[in-house]
Amino acid sequence: MSELVIEKYKEKTDPEFIKKELIKKYPTKVARKRSKQIVVNKVDGDKNVPEVFANTRTIPGIITQRGCTYAGCKGVILGPTRDLVNIVHGPIGCSFYAWLTRRNQTRLTSEDDENYMTYCFSTDMQESDIVFGGEKKLKDAIQEAYDLFHPKAISIFSTCPVGLIGDDVHAVSREMKEKLGINVFGFSCEGYKGVSQSAGHHIANNGVFKHIIGEDDSIGDGEYRINLLGEYNIGGDGFEIDRILADCGISVVSTFSGNSTYDQFANSHTADLNTIMCHRSINYVAEMMEKKFGIPWIKINFIGAKATAKSLRKIAEYFGEEKLIKKVEEVIKKEMPYVDDVMSAARKKCEGKKAMLFVGGSRAHHYQELFKELGMETVSAGYEFGHRDDYEGRKVLPSIKIDADSRNIEELEVSKDPKRYKPRKTKEELKALTDQGFTFEAYDGMMSEMEQDSIIIDDLNHHETEVLINLCKPDIICAGIKEKYVVQKSGVPLKQLHSYDSGGPYAGFKGAINFYKDIDRMVNSKVWGYIKPPWESDPELSAKYAWE
Repeated sequence: MSELVIEKYKEKTDPEFIKKELIKKYPTKVARKRSKQIVVNKVDGDKNVPEVFANTRTIPGIITQRGCTYAGCKGVILGPTRDLVNIVHGPIGCSFYAWLTRRNQTRLTSEDDENYMTYCFSTDMQESDIVFGGEKKLKDAIQEAYDLFHPKAISIFSTCPVGLIGDDVHAVSREMKEKLGINVFGFSCEGYKGVSQSAGHHIANNGVFKHIIGEDDSIGDGEYRINLLGEYNIGGDGFEIDRILADCGISVVSTFSGNSTYDQFANSHTADLNTIMCHRSINYVAEMMEKKFGIPWIKINFIGAKATAKSLRKIAEYFGEEKLIKKVEEVIKKEMPYVDDVMSAARKKCEGKKAMLFVGGSRAHHYQELFKELGMETVSAGYEFGHRDDYEGRKVLPSIKIDADSRNIEELEVSKDPKRYKPRKTKEELKALTDQGFTFEAYDGMMSEMEQDSIIIDDLNHHETEVLINLCKPDIICAGIKEKYVVQKSGVPLKQLHSYDSGGPYAGFKGAINFYKDIDRMVNSKVWGYIKPPWESDPELSAKYAWE
């Protein structure tokens, strides 16, 4: 290869060149904003990383990957709770959008258990309801749901028209709660209320904390009792995590909110430790439960075999009992040989290949663990709805300015419960743990664990996806359903990581094995090389943009 060709290749793979190409066709004002959201990762020895412009509104006209505030509230947080009747106050299209679209799975524990997840509850607002108001229709819907199912609780979710016409879902909820004698509560989660689904997560966290958590003070069985926060049991992930924890002798009081129930939420404040999977969607609940009830929280990750083992050891270290530490090591020793066998076989065919991840929550971070185990490099990653602390770590929280969009979301005033606040560890015990390097309330973010010169992109869009594919030539992209077919038509496999399309679980040890096999099949299939649109191979017309 000539020196000129080598230099041209280096230029086209240089991350700064790629960044320029990503924003080259934008108008000046748009390019200025996007340049702050596209960062070349530079990590120093103290794990300091560049600042990312995140949690800001998508530029109008750009085809974004994001969902809305309502999607985050109803679809993500409350959707997987099986015995809540979740009524969507709005047009039927909004309700259908949040109806089992994430493949949240559930498993009944007795014949008496209720499961309403297969139902689609909506007030089905019509034009006349928009003009004359929909509160009467909402009351009728709540009454009908109660008469048919007699649930423990009913929750109401506001969509965009509700906020625009001023229907008061909270007043209706209070009235129907008094009339029916069950818990009825509403969420002001209109789709436009925040910059993305992240605002809906926050609103849902507040609502669950206000209306459910703390209702049941009974202490359940189990020596080591934890809550698993930010795990939504997509494709059965939660079942695999529960299996591993049970083998270790660790009891899950409540999962927020995969395979969850109303009673589990109500009793969750009795746990001894909160563990967070998806930092962005659920950290609010963990912080409020610590302030009110004294439950400490730690960040864990059950995506990736090594990450799973690390998280189990961290939980065991927190409880500090030798029999638990020993049991955890036994479980890891039993599980890892099967994982290693599949990993080694897949790694031989996947090593050196390139991946990109643009997924909401912590998934763009967590799934890099699995690609590392396969010897694959993550050359670019970003979140749909991440905040700066998801990228840069929680150390930047004091420097984040509260903007107008964030002020739309209620910040709850939380204080110690005078009767039920109970520190799970003494100050001396906490100090002993931290002196050993144990971390509470800590998350270093995604960027500190990524390679130097990898490209971080917040709120990736359609245009930038095409530029990345042309310049970086990834072997696989992990993203959502809206991007799936565009990427595949470019001849690149896409693994859908919001709902997995099919397959799973991908969490825990068995989940890692499933992931290795699926990625091996995808990146080593020859079919992607045969995908080429006819207009590329035989163009009939050629044109260029006016500004070119």
